[in-house]
Amino acid sequence: METMRAVIYHAKQDVRVEHIPIPSCGTDEIRVKIDACAVCGSDFKTFNSGNPRMKPPVTMGHEFSGVVETVGREVRGISVGERIVMATSVSCGQCVYCLRGWNNLCLNLKPMGFHFPGGMAEYMIVPAGAIRNGHVVKVPPGLAPEHAALAEPVSCAVNCVENCRITAQDTVVVVGAGPLGIMNLFVAREYGATKTILAQREGRRLEAARQFSCHRLVNTTKEDLVEIVKAETGGLGADCVIVAAPSAAAQEQAIDLVRKKGRVCLFASLPVGTNMLNLDSRKIHYNELNVLGTSDSTAGQVAKAIEILQQPSFPKDKLATHRLPLEDIDEAFSIMQSREGLRVVLIP
Repeated sequence: METMRAVIYHAKQDVRVEHIPIPSCGTDEIRVKIDACAVCGSDFKTFNSGNPRMKPPVTMGHEFSGVVETVGREVRGISVGERIVMATSVSCGQCVYCLRGWNNLCLNLKPMGFHFPGGMAEYMIVPAGAIRNGHVVKVPPGLAPEHAALAEPVSCAVNCVENCRITAQDTVVVVGAGPLGIMNLFVAREYGATKTILAQREGRRLEAARQFSCHRLVNTTKEDLVEIVKAETGGLGADCVIVAAPSAAAQEQAIDLVRKKGRVCLFASLPVGTNMLNLDSRKIHYNELNVLGTSDSTAGQVAKAIEILQQPSFPKDKLATHRLPLEDIDEAFSIMQSREGLRVVLIP
């Protein structure tokens, strides 16, 4: 039996590169030859702390790009040789949320790399449900594999920006200059935001953020973010604040950064056990603020992410900071631990 290399999650602190059988392709499935798979923060979190959604042993990875190698005889509309990405949380297509088009909120989500074997491997099977429910998104020629692999996280930023109803002339504050914060900043700009303010405490993330253009980069260790935002907006506050840092203090402060009828998006989730907030309900009430969450993305948003990634203004080269072989998954986790890079992309 032919084998392939794959990054296998066994348990917390136990992730191995192994040779496993190349998966066979069912009649209602497609087999993809993976050409790039980015390492998500959730992959790193799973390695460090485990994840109750994981069913070990399982191949990790959900931020992937690949070329269709085999097409099951029942599959229509997908051809061998096409490059694809996915909306990688596979929906059931039948629950109340799926029927309303909110597949990312499906009651029966089965994510790639968690429930189904993921993209940190040489080959991967796209399951029938993903094909049936429209989760496969084609990638036009010319977009490099390591950039196409960013479609999934960029699509999460698209979901955020669309939920926040960002339009032309908006002033947007993004708190947290990690890779998803940077992605949210530039996606907001693609949707028309004219003034973007990026906030980050002192450290490697702040230094890395200096290479990305924005109206104002704020060092929250030394500068008062509320004062700066008010000064930049004539005392009113921003139209929208996106909190892309997993910080309760940052989420609590966000309502002080927006104008009346402003929008606050809690993009980053907080760790279990430290996930409760203290918010001034009077400010939310009297200022008619919109406080919302955002999670995952739909296939339509993945397609929009591919469009954005093709734009010369989107800093994809600066976001994909490291390219490593599968065998260097431990190094990838070390880079993420040290915050030396933004997105690490594995090349099988």
